[in-house]
Amino acid sequence: AVLKQFGAGGYGGSDNLITNEAELQQHQKLEKLYISTRTAKHFQRDIVRGVEGYIIIGSKQVEIETKLSEDSKKYGSENTCTSGNTLSKTALSFGRARAHMEKEYGNLLKALGTQVAEPLRAMVMGSPLEDARHLAQRYDRMRQEAESQTIEVSKRQARMREMPGNHDLVMKLESAETKLHDLKSNMSILGKEAASAMATVEGQQQRLTLQRLIAMVEAERTYHQRVLQILDQLESEMISERQRLEAPPAPSVVDMPSPPPFEEVNGVYTSQTHNESTDCMGYFLGEVIYPYNGESDTELNLSIGDYIVVRKVTNNGWAEGECKGKAGWFPFAYIEKRERVLASKVTEIF
Repeated sequence: AVLKQFGAGGYGGSDNLITNEAELQQHQKLEKLYISTRTAKHFQRDIVRGVEGYIIIGSKQVEIETKLSEDSKKYGSENTCTSGNTLSKTALSFGRARAHMEKEYGNLLKALGTQVAEPLRAMVMGSPLEDARHLAQRYDRMRQEAESQTIEVSKRQARMREMPGNHDLVMKLESAETKLHDLKSNMSILGKEAASAMATVEGQQQRLTLQRLIAMVEAERTYHQRVLQILDQLESEMISERQRLEAPPAPSVVDMPSPPPFEEVNGVYTSQTHNESTDCMGYFLGEVIYPYNGESDTELNLSIGDYIVVRKVTNNGWAEGECKGKAGWFPFAYIEKRERVLASKVTEIF
């Protein structure tokens, strides 16, 4: 194997055959290319093995997490707790979120397999690398043959000095020198071909490996971004349920007078003032802290966590504003003023 020829003495063994700077540079270049492509191949193989191991472990994790998701959704749908459904709703939300995350994780594993492991495995096992290595092996064998022929020429030259004028020795020396010349010529051509092929493979290895590493990072980054969105939404839902469970009873509206009437102006409802009873505080944002079911078409239905643009607040406990594209009245005590709102909630207001 050619690998055995990469030792302390360098590629191809002895450098006795190297007779000029060009041959030396070509020999050294091919040696470096062979080592470079070999180490790159090993690195690609390490990446493939690492990704394959990650996929195997990840697939098992998906099975475990899927079971947890199904158990959570089962509890949420079948629970018969008599003291409320807060935990049931939370379990359903948790199960759905886990299922969504496992779907994203499955997509990540698929991307790592198709976009990273498969292309690198194909290059490791591909013919371009093997063809270039075969050229290098042929070049090395020809160098060894040329080295042996150089020794043969040296021996015949020594005999000629011992027996000058021997026609038979002259003929054999000329034949040996001609063969050596042809070997050197062919070796130079083959060395250039091998170096060119190895350089091409080296460039392909560098580009493909870098591209696949970038693809791996992008796939993982996309996965974590999506999981973060899912967890943010889940946390918001769970906190809302906890707040609803721990919140004190909503203020009573039994003794409150009915909200002022509306009049329709150009298709937009606006509240009327009655006996100067409207206290205008200017527009501001409010977040619903107690749920409220409107008792008429002029009242809003509110859920905990909704955001409202509050436009009017009356002295009798009612406020008027817009939520989710609908305007109406609601108990002012059921909201808290907010200075800012998440960008994701803006579309829910109007």
